[in-house]
Amino acid sequence: MSKQALYKIPLKQTDSTRIYVIGAALFSMLIFSIFYLEISFIDMFMGLPNFIMFFFENFLPPNVQNIQQYIPAVIDTLGYAIIATYISTIIAFIFGILISENTNKYKTIRVITRGFVSILRNIPFIIWGALLVYIFGIGGIVGVLALILVTIGFLSKSYAESIDEISGDKLEALRANGSSYLQILFHGIIPQFVPAWINWTLFAFEINVRASAVLGLVGAGGIGVLIDTNINLFKYGEAITIIAMVVLIILLTEFVTNSIRRRFV
Repeated sequence: MSKQALYKIPLKQTDSTRIYVIGAALFSMLIFSIFYLEISFIDMFMGLPNFIMFFFENFLPPNVQNIQQYIPAVIDTLGYAIIATYISTIIAFIFGILISENTNKYKTIRVITRGFVSILRNIPFIIWGALLVYIFGIGGIVGVLALILVTIGFLSKSYAESIDEISGDKLEALRANGSSYLQILFHGIIPQFVPAWINWTLFAFEINVRASAVLGLVGAGGIGVLIDTNINLFKYGEAITIIAMVVLIILLTEFVTNSIRRRFV
């Protein structure tokens, strides 16, 4: 047998056919969506110059005369993200333990908890904010609650998956030595879970900083309220200043969280 025949990797015809079928199905879905929604790329490209002209004529230059008045709203936005992430982390850790097979052997409890978490996770934060406005009225409590609900759903699933990935050798050794459930949890699971916990929590905080700015558009407080108000009043120069501040906050948040990741994860 020649070396070429020895190292030749056989390709299964069924695998290549499946790839073609999946690709054709995805492409068909794209074409159907374009025609069903009546998307005109010609109108899109034709309108692009008008959008650029409108932006440069109305949004530039930025109006920074009232920039000091925006600082409290910036602090509010960061405060919402910090509070929501802090509370969600505690609750999500409990849910993560209930969902994971490594920490909960009762399937019924796992299924019920997973279903509840899925509901929280699959309802977008902007919808939670719009619903909570009708209950609590316009204010910061709406933004905090909306972020908490969505973040609990996101972190619970992420924590549970990270706990499931923990090696079972050490856990089995602790069980074989007669360790209690709490001893296994605090000496076997949590020490191995800490890096993933830091990583997921920082990621959730980044998401919450962005979301807290958007939630203001539905009356949930924060800097998003100022963006919506200034655009509705045609104060585009002030609006672009606030938007630039939001971008700066997000970039600084990513810089800080990435620094923490490199140091501790």
